[in-house]
Amino acid sequence: MKFVHVLGSIVLAACFYLFILEDSASALMDTGSNGSEVEHMQSILEKLDYFHTTPTGYYGSITKEAVRDFQVDFGLRADGIAGTNTLNMLSNLEMMAHTVHGESRGETYEGKVAVAAVILNRVQSTSFPSSTYGVIYQQNAFTALNDGQFWLTPDPSSYQAAKDAYFGWDPSGGATYYYNPSGVTDEWIYSRDVIKTIGKHVYAR
Repeated sequence: MKFVHVLGSIVLAACFYLFILEDSASALMDTGSNGSEVEHMQSILEKLDYFHTTPTGYYGSITKEAVRDFQVDFGLRADGIAGTNTLNMLSNLEMMAHTVHGESRGETYEGKVAVAAVILNRVQSTSFPSSTYGVIYQQNAFTALNDGQFWLTPDPSSYQAAKDAYFGWDPSGGATYYYNPSGVTDEWIYSRDVIKTIGKHVYAR
């Protein structure tokens, strides 16, 4: 069963990465584009509260406006064209949403944002990989990847939590670690300096 979970995580990671590579190869998705890639992008934008209708797989004026609004908020070139940088950001947020949902499902919204913030704090730390992808897929970094909960479909609040963390809200107080004391299997984590507790998670650095 563990092998299945690990293999599943690898396949899902490849899917996220392929989403970026496909865009790199085609340079962009723009008005008139259609297909599963467009529909997938629309679905993410919908959960991030930019796309306000049912995803169709067709890149029309509504999609272009949603992409442009997303680009403005995330400091990207606001041309309404889904190029590499835009799809990379969407992919990062989607990976974060899956992690947040798998790690903090049942926690308060503040607790979900705190988990997302830990991911970003690790990206900024020299002690961890320098990309969202690298941090999330670092070996044994997140329980949700090991036990398969990463595969669960994130609810909209998990996407919003990732978004709020990107916008600078850090309820964790700068933490690069968190843990549930009732589920600790490696006592090394107790050597970290505790910052605060939110719900069932202790946040530390």
